[in-house]
Amino acid sequence: MRRTLLKSKLHRAVVTDANLHSEGSLGLDEDLLAAADLIPYEKVHVSNITNGERFSTYVIREKAGSGKVSVYGAEAPKAQAGDVLIVVTYVQLEDEEIEFHVPKVVFLDPGNRPR
Repeated sequence: MRRTLLKSKLHRAVVTDANLHSEGSLGLDEDLLAAADLIPYEKVHVSNITNGERFSTYVIREKAGSGKVSVYGAEAPKAQAGDVLIVVTYVQLEDEEIEFHVPKVVFLDPGNRPR
């Protein structure tokens, strides 16, 4: 049997900008992608702690060291600069893989740097 478990999580990412007139996605600082074991175009689920909105999209790479967390396109009305997000991905594992699985959880400071 395959089960779906948490793969990675960015906890308390602060939105740096939102742009409705851009191709839809979630832009993340390349350093955050690496810290959370995310790759460009990977599907993510986003929960906005500030306003309760939730959405799914994919990630794109922002410049390393920029601290950028940008919400683009149709998702932009669901977040604005200063909002706090939780970004998660999931993985499907066979039962025998589960005991060895450890999700990558990255807690962020207000500047979007891992704590």
